[in-house]
Amino acid sequence: MDPFTMDPFIELDGVEKVFDVRRKTGFLKRERHRVRAVDSISFTVARGEMVGYIGPNGAGKSTTIKMLTGILTPSGGRLRVAGIDPSRERKRLAHRMGVVFGQRTTLWWDLPLIDSYKLMHRMYRIPDARYRENLDRMVELLDLGELLAVPVRQLSLGQRMRGDIAAALLHDPEVLYLDEPTIGLDVISKTKVRDFLRQLNAERATTVLLTTHDLQDIEQLCSRVMVIDHGRLVYDGALAGLHEAGESERTLVVDLERELPPIEAPPPARVVRVEGPRQWLAFPASASAAGLVARIAAEYPLVDLSVREPDIEAVIAKMYAERADRAVS
Repeated sequence: MDPFTMDPFIELDGVEKVFDVRRKTGFLKRERHRVRAVDSISFTVARGEMVGYIGPNGAGKSTTIKMLTGILTPSGGRLRVAGIDPSRERKRLAHRMGVVFGQRTTLWWDLPLIDSYKLMHRMYRIPDARYRENLDRMVELLDLGELLAVPVRQLSLGQRMRGDIAAALLHDPEVLYLDEPTIGLDVISKTKVRDFLRQLNAERATTVLLTTHDLQDIEQLCSRVMVIDHGRLVYDGALAGLHEAGESERTLVVDLERELPPIEAPPPARVVRVEGPRQWLAFPASASAAGLVARIAAEYPLVDLSVREPDIEAVIAKMYAERADRAVS
């Protein structure tokens, strides 16, 4: 889906967010500092797109999401979601959006999970038939059947996250904002969440804006990724292009049956570390690991191997440093 050939569902044009922060400078003295959390960001997202919105901690991701939901008002610029100004018509927009914050829950802590859903049924005034249909579907796809009678405080992080995602979708929102939805989840829970989101987007064309530190979330769900750093948009395109721009590398960790000399890997892969029978090989993140794995498996006594993704913060830091160098020169 090409965001440039379709009518935009989300529009940001020169959006800024500035906070006034008071810092203690003496026993009774405080100075006011202006912190620019979001600095003149512009982008559009088409209806039905799944877009990754990533960056290091403090880059401005959550601030952007809060402006998109109407929780925060922009300090400058123009922002629209489905043609609506979120900060001025938050209540109207609430019926068209769903939000999941990985670190916080929208569920009632001491109530059984099903009671939270019943409350949302009333809050959003969801027609009874639609509510039952959506709830049954969420319970099945997110494997919530045995959890409905359990108080939210007794759920594991993975169970609660699946419960939060279901809650955000009961009213059929057109857009879903996900802020770190897989943080702290085990592999099985991550797989369930990703499979569900992929199916939701395919069946209902729900627009999804996803912030995450897990590049596998982006790789498995999003065809487009935007990178924000120091409040500015520094990249907007395919994930492969991000890896190329940041010259990032993945790491193949190989466990051999016995200690051997460094593996003779085909360039550009190379051995970067050897400890006994374990060896670490680096290769471009934009390249497939399949050929390298097949060659090692065919030529060496292999016990186990795993692929480690690049550190997204390191990739972004390198991109930002290069931008700064170009600006100076």
